[in-house]
Amino acid sequence: MKSKLHILTAATLLCLGLSASTQADEPAAARQPVTVSLWPKDQMPGRRSDGPEREVPSRGDNVTRLTDITDPTISVYQAPGATKPTPAVIICPGGGYGILAYNKEGTEIATWFNSIGITGIVLKYRVPGNQDGAFQDIQRAMRLVRRRATDWNISPTQVGVMGFSAGGHLSARLSTNWEKPTYSRLDDVDDEKLRPDFAILVYPAYLSRTPGQVAADLPISSKTPPTFIVHTEDDKSFIAGSKLYHASLNEAKVANEFFLCATGGHGYGLRSEKEIRVWPKKCQEWLTKSGIN
Repeated sequence: MKSKLHILTAATLLCLGLSASTQADEPAAARQPVTVSLWPKDQMPGRRSDGPEREVPSRGDNVTRLTDITDPTISVYQAPGATKPTPAVIICPGGGYGILAYNKEGTEIATWFNSIGITGIVLKYRVPGNQDGAFQDIQRAMRLVRRRATDWNISPTQVGVMGFSAGGHLSARLSTNWEKPTYSRLDDVDDEKLRPDFAILVYPAYLSRTPGQVAADLPISSKTPPTFIVHTEDDKSFIAGSKLYHASLNEAKVANEFFLCATGGHGYGLRSEKEIRVWPKKCQEWLTKSGIN
């Protein structure tokens, strides 16, 4: 019997105009991720969680919520059947920097990227309450993906970041602070460049902390990578930040697109039945227009 998660994923793909049978026919081995620890043993900088890693009890919504991350990792879902190096996206699940909505805003997103020929890489970053540690984790993830690009059939000049809610803030933080690494070099992985080649921010949180201003920890400049933003007007807590971020990108003359809908709320991932449900198609169109995929 198919699991609830598999049924949900298939239904989601159908909503996006993709073939559920295509996914079902995909070789099982192609869907198995390669999971790699970010940091050399006993050399992780910054603060670690008390741990051990655990899953928060279910709320009956089929969301896997992880917390107390003591061993940050990336899980690489290689695009199946690719005959040449593919673009890759480092995916940052949301959860208010307290938990990670690991399947809804992580593994399900990687599966969708695979369906359009892109390698999805799910970042398990440090939570709870460790924004500085999370930022070190995404820096190391970007460098590690570029260092291992040949191993994973990835184009090292087409590595982007994507984040949902708090993960959107984390992705924006790397997009605007890539010139300022926050840990010392550990090995040859850290010789790789930090700047993402593009960014995708889906209902990002914390882009503004003062009314009318982009957050001070997000210094947008002309060197900020091309960005695609997804948000809805009815996400009252965070829509203002996306509007300000978009306006600042325009002012800095950074290529960007803002897909704004009336309804959808917050925290939907690929599961919305509201107006925002078409955002994956719009994102794919932007990737194509931008020469990424």
